[in-house]
Amino acid sequence: MRGITKGLLFVLALAGAASAAHAQTRPAVTSLGPNYPKTEMFIGNSFFYYNNGMPGQVSLLEKAADPEHKNEYRATMVTIGGSGFDWHDVESYFRPNAVGSYEFDDHNNVVFTKRDKIYDAAVMMDCSQCPIHPQLKSVFTEYAKKDADIVRSHGATPIFFMSWAYADKPEMTAQLAEAYTTAGNANNALVIPAGLAFARARQKQPELNLYQPDKRHPTLPGTYLAACTTFAALTGRSPVGNSYHAGLDEPMAKFLQETAWETVQDYYGK
Repeated sequence: MRGITKGLLFVLALAGAASAAHAQTRPAVTSLGPNYPKTEMFIGNSFFYYNNGMPGQVSLLEKAADPEHKNEYRATMVTIGGSGFDWHDVESYFRPNAVGSYEFDDHNNVVFTKRDKIYDAAVMMDCSQCPIHPQLKSVFTEYAKKDADIVRSHGATPIFFMSWAYADKPEMTAQLAEAYTTAGNANNALVIPAGLAFARARQKQPELNLYQPDKRHPTLPGTYLAACTTFAALTGRSPVGNSYHAGLDEPMAKFLQETAWETVQDYYGK
């Protein structure tokens, strides 16, 4: 296994040297290739659904990167505000004619999904502090395995989404990175390093506000950064130069795309 890279140490150092020393586990799964997913269910909470939904932005990035196959990409949110892993009945989401059983095409025609495999992957996020909370981190570990096993039993790939630190608690970056990477390794699952992308962006451009006034939920640039990081992790492609900017100006979009790609390459040791 590769040692921790200089770039990742640099990002984790933003959370404080003491915290960084405990966040050196490297991810065992570093790619979803060669069978990259094209359809994903995003299971989580308000961190996903702010700004009209991060999953939708991921799908638009995917379609912009591969316009010839744009109709093959699909992303769906299943979210509960404030929820942790244990709030979601993941088994029920895969039942016949449940979540994602149909959609509408560009001409408003109903398109029914093949019943044998509704989604290629499920991207799952615990509550923002649950993985590191003294009373809840054991629940995170328990349900990471339970939910990953359920997703696999339905022929889909489980993926964990590493969320970001609160704006006023940067030490959470290293703690969440360690918790999610450990869970990913224990369940042979890819981890999307969105939290590390937030920390890197804040170091590079501290004047760019990624947070709502509550210091937790993302602004539009924050959601776009998370979407670009997710796109890079899911597809193995760089988001740099992608034509979908979520309404952001080109310089800002480019910065967030570059930050996402640097983070993913660094975290996966590529």
